[in-house]
Amino acid sequence: MRTVRVSAVVLMLAVLPVQLAGQAPADAALQVDRIFARWNSVDSPGCAVGVAQHGLTVLSRAYGMADLEHDIPNTPATIFEGGSVSKQFTAAAVILLALDGKLSVDDDVRKYVPEVPDYGTTITLRHMMNHTSGLRDWGSVAGISGWGRQNRTHTHAHVLDIVSRQSALNFEPGHEYSYSNTGYNLLAIVVGRVSGMSFAEFSKQRIFEPLGMTNTQWRDDYTRIVKGRSTAYSVRDENIAIMRPIENVYGNGGILSTVGDFLIWNEALTDGRLGGPEFVRMMHDQGTLNDGRRIAYASGLQLRPFAGVPSITHTGSTSGYRAFLGRYTEQGLSVAMLCNASNVSTGATGGQIARIFLGIAAEDQVTTGGGLTLSATDLSQKAGLYRDARTGEPLRLVVRGERLLRASNVGGGGTPLVALSPTEFRAGLGNQRLIFHAAAGGGRPSIRVPSVNSDERLYEPVDEFEPTQSDLREYEGEYFSYDAETTFTLVVEDGALVARRRPDWKVTLSPSYHDAFDAPRLGLIRFRRDDNGRVVEFGLRQARVYDMRFGRVN
Repeated sequence: MRTVRVSAVVLMLAVLPVQLAGQAPADAALQVDRIFARWNSVDSPGCAVGVAQHGLTVLSRAYGMADLEHDIPNTPATIFEGGSVSKQFTAAAVILLALDGKLSVDDDVRKYVPEVPDYGTTITLRHMMNHTSGLRDWGSVAGISGWGRQNRTHTHAHVLDIVSRQSALNFEPGHEYSYSNTGYNLLAIVVGRVSGMSFAEFSKQRIFEPLGMTNTQWRDDYTRIVKGRSTAYSVRDENIAIMRPIENVYGNGGILSTVGDFLIWNEALTDGRLGGPEFVRMMHDQGTLNDGRRIAYASGLQLRPFAGVPSITHTGSTSGYRAFLGRYTEQGLSVAMLCNASNVSTGATGGQIARIFLGIAAEDQVTTGGGLTLSATDLSQKAGLYRDARTGEPLRLVVRGERLLRASNVGGGGTPLVALSPTEFRAGLGNQRLIFHAAAGGGRPSIRVPSVNSDERLYEPVDEFEPTQSDLREYEGEYFSYDAETTFTLVVEDGALVARRRPDWKVTLSPSYHDAFDAPRLGLIRFRRDDNGRVVEFGLRQARVYDMRFGRVN
């Protein structure tokens, strides 16, 4: 009976204030329930959801189980891990120290963390706060070595050790945007060294306690008992397995909290109750690239339109935890979602919740339909393999049915390209555009991809590589990287080139274009030759690690 009464009160709160605001439908709570119906089971992990309007909580719901082994359900008070939603709290700590006069966000990180190599250019705290530092992501480097974040208990000492070994940046600081956890771990270290107390204690004294966020703390020791914390789960089809973080690295992630505390935090970022108007301004100060272009990312916050209205959001994902935190300031709307199921799509699901409460303020969703219908000949002329002229990254376009798709490097999936004109296509539901330019002498076109976060990318057509057995033998050997402290052994097995790494990892490389191979779960491998044509090294490229060199061992 107690549960029924609480649910009834929650439902009333979920409907009445929104009806008065004239935005969300009267059955908003029921619509949210339908979104999470697949997780609302005693046999499944799930989520907690909180929604506030003008500072008043109008919905507080929970679905699924917090602990499947002990039959403990999720509640709105359940503690989850917020993944990268954590970054805004780390940025806030740095900004509070800046307002104290203890540091400047334009300080060189080496002033506080001399373990960062001197690359001959300044990496500022601001660069790290908006992901324009060029620093390689330490977790990606650890994964290349075979000791990824789910395979070893890393600490900040490990982070500093990995950072200190990197011989190069991904790019010149401020040149482009590239998401990197490294910057936020270094920011947490800076806060500790400047404040004279642990980052966790500083956060408690200066952020959590002043705001009344009584259920929030950092996962600085993953073995510590945290009352009311959910267990995180990997969910794949019918297979559910425990997948909690096993690391003591935090600042990039690691915030433990509830949806109620997240709503308090959102209000603080709106009304300036923590640090005043200057704190709020600095938190929302978007990054600017060296050429003057402004990016969407600020201090752990993404500022960009959603459904036709301004939004300030961030998602999170660590092990089996998933999170979404969003604000829609013109409507006074705040949405918090925390989950312990890995199969929850963070941005899409958070957006679904927001649309319900935005009501008539939200534009209709864009679908993959529409666009022009082009002939099979037009589409086939654009299909084929392309290569980024600067980075070497491959782009493969295929025709399936009556549609052009950007093919995935893994499996048979792909992103549909919607024709806006005979030469301009939109990629899926996003804003990315692919613009085709005819070749001067005929043949396949080149592709220009504009970007607000980096230089525009130019893809040139390139031939598929079909190596012979003799060709493959040229790549055999051992390749070592000091940056990753790792050796890969390449051998030809059963007619294919295989990469091996101790103790028992191996992957079959798929030829892309000449001297370039796709390595599933690893990235793009591009071989380089000396003046005599002998293969001497390869460069490995991933989303967060650009061109890490592996030299061939004689």
